[in-house]
Formats: sequence, structure tokens, C-alpha cells
Amino acid sequence: MRTRPHFSAEDLLARLQARCTTALAALSLGLALGSAAQAETVLVSNEKGNSITILDGDSLKVLHTVPVGQRPRGIVLSKDRKFLYICASDDDQIDVLDLDNLQLNAPLPSGHDPETFALHPDGEHLYVSNEDSSLVSIVDIATRQVVGEIAVGVEPEGMAVSPDGKWIVNTSETTNMAHFLDNATHTVVANVLVDSRPRHAEWTSDGKEVWVSSEIGGTVSVIDGATHRIIHKISFAVPGIPKQAIQAVGIVLTRDRKLAFVALGPSNRVAVIDARTYGVIKYLLVGQRVWNLAFNSDESRLFTTNGVSDDISVIDVRKLRVIKSVTVGDQPWGVVVRP
Repeated sequence: MRTRPHFSAEDLLARLQARCTTALAALSLGLALGSAAQAETVLVSNEKGNSITILDGDSLKVLHTVPVGQRPRGIVLSKDRKFLYICASDDDQIDVLDLDNLQLNAPLPSGHDPETFALHPDGEHLYVSNEDSSLVSIVDIATRQVVGEIAVGVEPEGMAVSPDGKWIVNTSETTNMAHFLDNATHTVVANVLVDSRPRHAEWTSDGKEVWVSSEIGGTVSVIDGATHRIIHKISFAVPGIPKQAIQAVGIVLTRDRKLAFVALGPSNRVAVIDARTYGVIKYLLVGQRVWNLAFNSDESRLFTTNGVSDDISVIDVRKLRVIKSVTVGDQPWGVVVRP
């Protein structure tokens, strides 16, 4: 029969304390890893730097700079947020960056000179603007094929898919139109004339309106999603800034439709707009040549890409003020936030 070792009360207490310490350490490590896994990251495409800069969403420290294809512009997260799709414009392809290991997977086809794109709510199709060929290409992600092409105006750029996935809007810079495309038939159902050089299209969260920015026109056209008619046009005037420098480009709207933010290019300003009355509330000074915008997950912060100053600006959405600028890569263009 085995003889059990004898432990004093002091020995038993010491062993119990050691086990508790180990358990607490393991719990702390697990919590730390869980927090790290859930931490937001900000991803920025650097058009001239041929790279993606990845920043910690809280500390705003640069974590990684990942080389990608040539002239990366539009970027979008996959539906499961595991991959970043990147318009590598000068490579005529869509790069696919695995965000877990920061390695590039095999690229997707894109058509010629992809500039920007939108992901369908089903997560299975990308709608790509092919700037040099006046086409919108439809890419099936699973089969890795272009499954459709839709002829649109000259120099297509902005792409937006309605929340229900039924309608696609493309803007053509030279034709000065917003094209409404039927996703079921892949046909153009309406052409809406807007001001000069439309850049970006953004649906409201309820799918009732599409906001289209016009870079040279310096305006935003608010279009009724059902009738395809312009119901309001927003103009901008920044004290001390010449009108030609006020160039509307990127747009984002809060999910509750209370606020909209519009990047105003070389004016180095972001306009804050009451999205219900369409009135401009204020202008925020950001970096040089502000291009595009992205919220974090709870919409408490807004990130802007500033193409000439090679940085991003961070806006406190609740206080409507700029809180920080962070240097990224060479000519930052697109930005998304991974929750």
C-alpha cells in the first residue's frame, strides 16, 4: 500500500497559494489575448508607397507596414473581416491580404485599372470601377472570376451598394453622372446628372438616399434612392479658402442618419453636416489634401486620409474636434477599420 506524504498546514497553504497564483496568471493572459484579438485596427492604403499601414485603433501606434501591389487605392474588408481586399490599380488586380498572418493570398481579377469597389451585403461579390475602360466589373470571390461587366460613363470611380443589395450606384468622373444599376439584371436603370467630377457615392443606412460628391463642382448631391431625383444639393464655403480649393470627395454618414462628414480635398477640411436638414454645422481642419474617411465600430472616432501630408487625422465624433494626426505611408488614400 502506498504511503501518502504528510503535509503540514503551512505546506498546504503554500501549495494552495501557488495554484491560485498560476490560475490568476493564466486568466490574466487569456483576458489579455482576448482583448488583443478584439482590439480595433485601422488600415490605410498608401497609393504611392505601395503598402498598407496598420495602426492600433486605441493607441494609434503604427503596428505594421505591409508591401502590396502597385498603386493601392480602394480597400474593403471581407464580410468575415479576415481579409482586406485592395485595388492594386497599376497591377490590374485585387490583392487579398490575410489579416491574421499579414500575407498576400492569390489576387482576384478586377478588370482594367481598378480604382475603387464595393462589397455586396452577401459578402460574395465585389463591384469594381474600371477607370480606363468605362466599365463596372462584377467579381465572384469564391470562383475568382469576373462574372459580369456593365458599361457606364467615362472614368467610373465611386461605387456603392444599397443595404438590401438590390441597387448599385457608380459615379463617372468625366460624364458627370451617377448611374443606378439593377443588380438582378446588371443593367443601368437611371443616369443622374450631377456637378463636375463626381467622386464618391454613399447610401444612407436605411437605403432611402444616396449622397454623391462632386470634386470640381465642390458640392454633394442628395439623391432619392427610389425616384433617382436630386432632392437637395449641399454647397460649402470655408472662410479664407478659395472656392476652387473646396473639392468634395469622401463621404460617411452615421448609422442613425444624424450626421454626415465630407472630405473637402485641398481645403484641408472635413465638413460636418446635419444629415436631416442638410445644413453645414462646422468645418474641421485636418491634414493636407484629405481624401477618404472611415468610422470606428461605435462611431466615436473618424479617421481621414491626408494624401499630401502623408498622415491620417483622428476626429472625436462626439466633440467634433480633431484630436491627433499620425504619420503613415506615402500618399495615403483609402481607410477602413477592422473591429
